[in-house]
Amino acid sequence: MRIKSRKWSFLAVLLVALMALAACGGGEETTQTEEPAETSPTATTAPAESGGESGGEMAGEGSYYERALAGEFKGTVVTMTGPFTDEDAVKFNESVREFEEATGIDIQYEGSKEFEATISIRVEAGDAPDIVDFPQPGLLGTFVKQGKVVDVREFLSEEYLQQQYNQSWLDMATLEGPDGPVMAGVWHRFNAKSLVWYPKDDFEAAGYQIPTTWDELIALSDQIKADGDTPWCIGIESGAATGWPATDWMEDIMLRTTSLENYDKWVRGELPFSSPEVKRAAELMAQIWFTDGYVYGGRAAIATTFFGDAPAPMFEEPPKCWLHRQGNFITSFFPEGVQAGVDYDFFYFPPIDEEYGKPWLVAGDIMAMFNDRPEVRAVMEYFTRGEALKGWLAAGGALSPHKDAQIDWYGDPVERRIAELVQEATAFRFDGSDLMPGEVGAGSFWKAMTDWVSGTVDLDTALAEIDASWPR
Repeated sequence: MRIKSRKWSFLAVLLVALMALAACGGGEETTQTEEPAETSPTATTAPAESGGESGGEMAGEGSYYERALAGEFKGTVVTMTGPFTDEDAVKFNESVREFEEATGIDIQYEGSKEFEATISIRVEAGDAPDIVDFPQPGLLGTFVKQGKVVDVREFLSEEYLQQQYNQSWLDMATLEGPDGPVMAGVWHRFNAKSLVWYPKDDFEAAGYQIPTTWDELIALSDQIKADGDTPWCIGIESGAATGWPATDWMEDIMLRTTSLENYDKWVRGELPFSSPEVKRAAELMAQIWFTDGYVYGGRAAIATTFFGDAPAPMFEEPPKCWLHRQGNFITSFFPEGVQAGVDYDFFYFPPIDEEYGKPWLVAGDIMAMFNDRPEVRAVMEYFTRGEALKGWLAAGGALSPHKDAQIDWYGDPVERRIAELVQEATAFRFDGSDLMPGEVGAGSFWKAMTDWVSGTVDLDTALAEIDASWPR
């Protein structure tokens, strides 16, 4: 329940009285007696007019974030849930503590390892928390279609949102509601996937150069092979999820070989897997995966090598393989004791067709709002700011999608350098398989890629099988 301060209640009564006098034809000019709300030294221009509160109560001045810092919502509670547990839950709670202390808003976060299973039950029962953290926009889209999610553009202007995010993030947050497009949430943190890791010390000793184009990447692979070594470390085994690393490769190549519009159509099922665009992406992937001498263990080993073990031969002396494409999380699978900047480094997975720029494949967390109260709006606005992640960036384990996040906030040197690379991004798109219907994105796409890589089926058959599985 919302708790208003006595000050605001008094001001509300005062303003009503003044309006009543004016309506009675008093004719005398009134003097503005309300003091402007205090704003934080870090507060920026109000993102949107903050009127229109439910219940007909007086709206304060400034944005909801500024009003929160002025103490207007002190003593209120905002409930949240999501997949942050264990260390991530600790980092999240630590990262919002400064905001809680400054505003008096208590953000009560309850993480769950069964989040995907429980959130649907809670929403269906009318027991949704105020804010829900979705690691997969596809699940969020289900609730948006049902009209369960508040459109953040009701209190955050598009101009402000464009100031805080690259347009791609806003595009990815815009989902179809029952009455049209809805800005279904605000992005909080993300993982960058478009990275190639390599053994830095050996790489430099060999005189190899960082490739900046696809042709240079192939030339580097040929050079390593000519030197008698194996260029690539690749593995896609992941238990019931075997095949997902192959889908990431496909998504990264799709972003580099066709338009964002086609990528979005592909994710929605409007561009079939059997289309020339998708088939070309697979063929370019095969240029690396299926070339003799390119992959450690050969093509046959790809499907049986655990994805977390795949980069390990890169750290042997001398390296058994030299290049590994994977997201920034993969460093947690690297052998104990290896040092960033010494034993390994990374570069951006190179562009292929110049006209499509330097896109990034990402995964991340989007905060969606289910209950509309002023203090909830204030917390949502807070999440649009880099400072909402500042503590987490210092602790490591997160990248910020916010334009106002500072590079020197990153405590991990690898993440700091990734953040610098991301600043050059021309576009972002979410992991496509995570957005596709479960039957495809976590089913036939994984399986068909595995069958194709294993040689069980040819490419045309694999793509046709995925198309046939799409729910219509």
